Amino acid sequence: MRFGYACINLSIPTKFRTCRLKTAEEKGLEYIKELTLSNFNQTLEAVKWNLQNDIYFYRFSSDLVPFATHPINDWEWWDDQDVLEITNEIKALQLKYSMRFSCHPGQYNVLNSKTSAVVTNTIKDLTYHERMMNAVNGQDMILHIGGVYGDKEEAIERFAQNYELLPAGIKSLLRIENDDKSFTLEDVVKVSRKTHAPICFDIHHHNCNPGEADLTSMLPEVWKSWGDKKPKCHISSGKSHSTDRSHHDLILEKDLDVFLELLGDMDADIMFEAKLKEQSVLPHLHKQTK
Repeated sequence: MRFGYACINLSIPTKFRTCRLKTAEEKGLEYIKELTLSNFNQTLEAVKWNLQNDIYFYRFSSDLVPFATHPINDWEWWDDQDVLEITNEIKALQLKYSMRFSCHPGQYNVLNSKTSAVVTNTIKDLTYHERMMNAVNGQDMILHIGGVYGDKEEAIERFAQNYELLPAGIKSLLRIENDDKSFTLEDVVKVSRKTHAPICFDIHHHNCNPGEADLTSMLPEVWKSWGDKKPKCHISSGKSHSTDRSHHDLILEKDLDVFLELLGDMDADIMFEAKLKEQSVLPHLHKQTK
């Protein structure tokens, strides 16, 4: 069992760089490359910091390559020797220390959209994230189901249909997650049955949006969806109360204890989604028991 955090490291700190579209247009691809190299170097430093502090699970930022899917950027960054020099160093650390790397494409990725252009753009963005994960030997790309559009069963079916449009490389990385408003864990289990995509279980989202099905009866199917891979889960604490969708600065010890008790002997890697990032993980590292 490994505990991890998402993207920004507040201890170093990491400072990922971007720019406005107008600036990118004025300064061109060389400036986009400068920002990209800076961002990958920042990521490398975060990975090294993680190793020094016994954190072996880390989510990569989606913003490492500015305008990665925009027409202004036709630079093949994934095949650039300067980028590869950095990503190969990250990959070497991943392999040496068996680290787990993931990413979480943004909410504008809606695979079950009724609008074909949105689905097309989603596949473009997933392709970008796939290239990022391949560059560093990452293991997971997390995606929500999307919108309900007034008919949840139809939305689930549309997700399953559009899932078949995805290249095999994206499918090999994609994991589907229950959300805090629309798609319960029971809904995501239905999607997994149709697509065979592994399920990333978010305990806080479940608390906010539990549905009707019994949690303990669903968890074995969630774990089974991963096959021979170790499941990945998310935890966060509500900012003001247990069903507050806003995230707390930290992971409250009582919330983590309840989650670990729920998991019992089921092994998983757990991503901490808290505003204080790595600082939310450090006090709990001694509980990584499996």
